Amino acid sequence: MTESAAIPQRFDGRAALVTGGGSGIGFGCAQRLLAEGAHVTIAGRNEVKLKAAVDALGERAQYVVADISDEDAVLRAVEIAGQPLGALHHAVANAGFGTGAPVLVHPLDSWKSVLDTNLNGTMLTLKHAGRAIAESGGGSIVAMSSIAGILTHRFMAAYNVSKAGIEMLVRTAADELGVLNVRVNALRPGLVPTDASVDLTDSPDVRQDYLNKMPIPRIGTTADIGAAAAFLLSDEASWITGVALSVDGGHHLRGGPNIDSIIESATSHDFVATVGLRM
Repeated sequence: MTESAAIPQRFDGRAALVTGGGSGIGFGCAQRLLAEGAHVTIAGRNEVKLKAAVDALGERAQYVVADISDEDAVLRAVEIAGQPLGALHHAVANAGFGTGAPVLVHPLDSWKSVLDTNLNGTMLTLKHAGRAIAESGGGSIVAMSSIAGILTHRFMAAYNVSKAGIEMLVRTAADELGVLNVRVNALRPGLVPTDASVDLTDSPDVRQDYLNKMPIPRIGTTADIGAAAAFLLSDEASWITGVALSVDGGHHLRGGPNIDSIIESATSHDFVATVGLRM
């Protein structure tokens, strides 16, 4: 049996939207859904990156340029995602980013920016994709949380709060949308090498700190997350809704990472000393 033949075709005849699908975890999710037969629309802000991603993904993939913090753009993305098959069946609300700063000196503009994209953007995706999926007869949504939604990542308050908020949003949406035959779940990825996490994965000390806190001591891959997303989206998870699944090698069992050196290096000063908390 070939590798391609071994992959189940759980999404044959179904359409999916993946936000932030131009690279990283979103791209990995799009790859897996396409491999399982889906028609996939990836959405993001960088058209050059989206074009390259669609070229790599191949048939049954298309893209739409969209800022997910813009409601009109999200609505348009949802409409385009439903065009190949005349309906939308699945969505992965993946787009997001993080910035670092301690609470006592956190700039309000960067705080708002993180929450606007991560939390508000996920809400808008659930709002409009959820309606479209319900109108198609039902389906499923996966939102991208993080182990930062349950474990403190020091100096990453905005990111932590946005991911914790996503988990409550998922539980609330799951409670509301079940009657419409729409399931809503979340994933909590651990450390996965992407463009967004390069500072973490390229730092030997930080990388080792992550590994020391994993019962399964290896760095994750976008394929790991794509496989988990595909399971939660599929009919095999038809009695699962409102959950957040950690996909992190067990990192959530041992506490958050120490990324102080990355944050201090990125901002060219010692945050702890700045706020007068040096021990």
